Amino acid sequence: VPAAWQRPYLNIFKHFRVEEWKRSAKEGDVAALTDTRLKGTIYRIRGSNPASSYLQLPRAGTQSLGLTGRYLYLLFRPLPHKHFLVHLDVTTEDKQVIRISFSSLFREFKSTATWLQFPFICGAANEGMARRGAPGAAPADVRWTCLVLDLPSILALYLSRRYSHLRGVKLCSNLLVKNLCTSDLLFEPGVTFSEARLSDLSCRGVVPMPRELAFPVPKGEKWHDLYDYIRFPSEGAKLPHDSIQKSFPAPVAVLEEPGRPLTQPVTLSRAVCDRLSLVQQITSPKAVSAPWRRPQ
Repeated sequence: VPAAWQRPYLNIFKHFRVEEWKRSAKEGDVAALTDTRLKGTIYRIRGSNPASSYLQLPRAGTQSLGLTGRYLYLLFRPLPHKHFLVHLDVTTEDKQVIRISFSSLFREFKSTATWLQFPFICGAANEGMARRGAPGAAPADVRWTCLVLDLPSILALYLSRRYSHLRGVKLCSNLLVKNLCTSDLLFEPGVTFSEARLSDLSCRGVVPMPRELAFPVPKGEKWHDLYDYIRFPSEGAKLPHDSIQKSFPAPVAVLEEPGRPLTQPVTLSRAVCDRLSLVQQITSPKAVSAPWRRPQ
């Protein structure tokens, strides 16, 4: 359970005052810009190759963020026609540091005892143009994306490890980044607070995205027509996918438009399929003993 200062969510850029560069580090071409569409500050990270420029939290590799929230939210947009790379260092309950990386450069899923590498497949704003199932540079009309990573599930499904906390983040070129956030809550970006109250969606587990972390939606527009939402691992998947990509137009079934087609799930590699027995073991319910009662 996150400490009180991390609940209900933690705005990482705000809490660690990224703009001061005292508790964070930057290398290469990293700049803070004002984005008129998003109505706020964003960070542009660009370079000739993904390793040449980066934004890193915390500043020193020997330090730890110590963030225990289940979900990591990354609000970002890959730069068109470029590749990008993101590294996340997490710590398990037995003090093992695991690196989780995803990139449009990766062609296939790779796994070792301490490193998971996932291909990230960039979709286009025009679904008909999206290259499903094929990693590569971001298309010209790539959208701003809300990526939600379920860190405990990733460690459990792929390495049979128990998650403790997020140790560090390294955002490498080529990216535009609005914010990072951790929380135990699963936020729904397409719902406003007024809609949630009127429909009593909180009873169904739907929590609106906090205003300071949300993408703006002009009046008359719909969030999912403007931005992408990716949750990984995807909800309801019997097996972990071996790439990160958009799988559904909307993350919450009650909010999906009727008749809107769903995209096809990704093809699983043999390496991932071989983990079926492990996944079943982890996700199957454990036997619960009968409650103890005082003898009559």
